[in-house]
Amino acid sequence: MSGAGLDAALAAIAAGRIVVISGDQLRGGDIDLMIAARHVTPEAINFMATHGRGLICLAVTPERAAQLGLSLINPGTARQTGRPFARSIEAGHGVSTGISAADRAHTIAVTIADNATSADIHSPGHVFPLIAQSGGVLDRAAACEAAIDLARLAGAGDAAVICSILRDDGEMARIDDISDMIASHALAVADIGDLITLREAARV
Repeated sequence: MSGAGLDAALAAIAAGRIVVISGDQLRGGDIDLMIAARHVTPEAINFMATHGRGLICLAVTPERAAQLGLSLINPGTARQTGRPFARSIEAGHGVSTGISAADRAHTIAVTIADNATSADIHSPGHVFPLIAQSGGVLDRAAACEAAIDLARLAGAGDAAVICSILRDDGEMARIDDISDMIASHALAVADIGDLITLREAARV
């Protein structure tokens, strides 16, 4: 991966397309599909469910989480997995079962609205928020933080939807496992290592 690859991914994100995030250093190199939350559609959710097959999550900043009354399920150190999950959510209006692609896209749109509050969401639900570290990948080199950093750098807001990618046999995929999918859907790839390099250079 290279800076050119990162540029292509940022352009794709700005245009509302799905990209692949590689190089998660906390999950042994797991890879994720990602789209800026402001661009989520039912079709994007369905693509993630079909081709990613992992848990579809909404990555939010600590500020957005506080605005929504969301906090970490396990903020302590005991029995800690390191996954920064808040409670699952559903839009308080405009959904039926909550699990359809359209319902999940609607929940995400309600959640990231500028004036959204805790009154707009119910729990439990079918969207799984992750609360990112405020410093992004410089604090935590994982897909959650990378997705928000990428959305910000692309001028596409500060929330993102991610979904880990499984192989056909159900095991976690690595980047070499999805070359056909990348080619057939023209997916750009953003590597977290390149993103860290970019963020560190901007900080100097």
